[in-house]
Amino acid sequence: MQLISETAVDGRPGPGFPLAWPVLDGVDMTDIRKFGDGQPWGDFARLRAEAPVMWHSETRHGGPGFWVVTRHADVMAVNGDPETFSSQRGGILMAQGRPEQRHALLYRASMDAMINLDGGNHLQLRREHMPYFTPSYLRGVTEKVRGEVTRLLNEMADKGECDLVENFSAVLPLFTLCEILGVPPEDRPKFLKWMHYLELAQNMAGEQATAGLTPTLELMQFIADFNSNVEEMFDYGRHMLHKRRLDPKADLLSAIARAKVEGEELSDEFLDGSWLLIVFAGNDTTRNTLSGSMKLLTEFPEQRAKLIANPALLPGAVNEFIRMVSPVIYMRRTATRDAVINGQTIAEGEKVIMYYGAANRDAEVFANPDQLIVDRPNADKHIAFGYGPHTCIGKRVAQIQLEEAYRQILARFPDMRWNGDIDIAPNNFVHAIRKLGVSFSPERKAA
Repeated sequence: MQLISETAVDGRPGPGFPLAWPVLDGVDMTDIRKFGDGQPWGDFARLRAEAPVMWHSETRHGGPGFWVVTRHADVMAVNGDPETFSSQRGGILMAQGRPEQRHALLYRASMDAMINLDGGNHLQLRREHMPYFTPSYLRGVTEKVRGEVTRLLNEMADKGECDLVENFSAVLPLFTLCEILGVPPEDRPKFLKWMHYLELAQNMAGEQATAGLTPTLELMQFIADFNSNVEEMFDYGRHMLHKRRLDPKADLLSAIARAKVEGEELSDEFLDGSWLLIVFAGNDTTRNTLSGSMKLLTEFPEQRAKLIANPALLPGAVNEFIRMVSPVIYMRRTATRDAVINGQTIAEGEKVIMYYGAANRDAEVFANPDQLIVDRPNADKHIAFGYGPHTCIGKRVAQIQLEEAYRQILARFPDMRWNGDIDIAPNNFVHAIRKLGVSFSPERKAA
């Protein structure tokens, strides 16, 4: 299987056809600093109303521009047509960045992964993963998640206040991921450390691209620690995957290690890509939705009260949480031929960026889209997990964790609230909540 990292082209200069929609002043989707307060809902509303398929010049990385797509129907159309809008041709990230600014290992692994493949190769790898995401397998996972939620809440119970990210949201998804992968318990603390450094990768790149980084001793030490941890993460993944090839178990690690495409086992490059994808995607989105949901329930107290009064609403409410948070901000595709989206002709080779959060607040689909409505009848129409052949394979795992977490939180700590303390990473790819302070009435331990 040909390496995507060696063949991907980062789009073509454009636009190749006349603009059907205006370019809006003040809208800059490449400025990661704008995302430090959350997603730019105001810009998204303007784009949906005035320029739903807008040409965006590349203002930060010096590469080709791209098309910004924000309406629900248009995002569905792009996602649902992989023959016209390719993941493989340029990958799923907005820009590949200048070669001299790339972290060579992270770049290669981020490109040589299932999420960037098209067609039969992508479907074959999905099939290899599927046994660990079926309802029968996930029943056992649900029981383990239930126990871990209880354990984490027990540890928080007498505090009265804490950082929900550190004490709960960052821990539960990694526990669940490690259970599905088959990671030994003694190795699991490493994942928290690796995730910390992975989350800082885009921030470092963004600062370097915009303002530059002064080479202080502290920065040099951080970069050394960063590189060391990234190497450790990939070394561990390679070791475990090769170990499972020789001695397979009933776990996802073995499924990845023994997957075959075009009759051959995955190369080390695609093993690295599979490892990075599962570690990042299997953790980050759920973690941020867990935290974002607490913020929403604090901002909409009447909806919290409705859920507490009627816990049967929780499965649907989880879809509403996911719709409102939309933890993955965008996905990219590259046009394989000239195509039309909402009256705008896209030239072959141009980049198309789909904004999931914008689509999930489209009033044409969701009435009062900026309001949390826990009994919203069509909340499951959200596309936070994508749509079409690239729909997130782990979406049911995320839903299980969210439902169990809030079932127990609302039962044991009905007054748990965000206390206003929050830290959101300046990141325009994922809505990354690094800290969320909460307060609640503590449970008193028995004497």
